[in-house]
Amino acid sequence: MTESTTEPERMSFSGTLIERMGIELLESTPERVVGTMPVEGNTQPYGLLHGGASCVLAETLGSVGAAQLATRFPSGMAVGVELNATHHKAVLSGAVTGVAALLSSESGIASYEIVISDMNNDRVCTARLMAAIHHA
Repeated sequence: MTESTTEPERMSFSGTLIERMGIELLESTPERVVGTMPVEGNTQPYGLLHGGASCVLAETLGSVGAAQLATRFPSGMAVGVELNATHHKAVLSGAVTGVAALLSSESGIASYEIVISDMNNDRVCTARLMAAIHHA
C-alpha cells in the first residue's frame, strides 16, 4: 500500500476477519477506499461467493473510510450503524474488487456506497454503509 493507503491510526488488521478473508486495501482516503478479496475460501456450499463475504468486504471498505474521517478529531472513532446490500450476480472464482465512495458526512454520520465487481468489471453487489463518527 502507498502512503495514502495505510491502515488508519488506532486500527490494526492483524488477526482480524479482514485478514482471514484475504481482503487487501489498494487505495484509501476518507472519500474513496478500494480493496480486493479472493473468491476462494469465501464461498457458500454451492461454490459461489458467499453474500456475507460481500457484506464483510463492503463494511470493511466503508468503515476504513469512516475511520479515516474520524481521525480528524483527537479521539475520533467510527462505528457501523447500518449496512444493506443487494446481490446482483454470482461469482465462482477469481477475486472481487470493491470501491467505497463517500456520499455524505453530515451531522456525525458518514454514508458510503460500495460497489463490488468481478474480474470482468461486472457488478456483483451494491451496498450502503452508514457509520457514526464519535468524538470527544
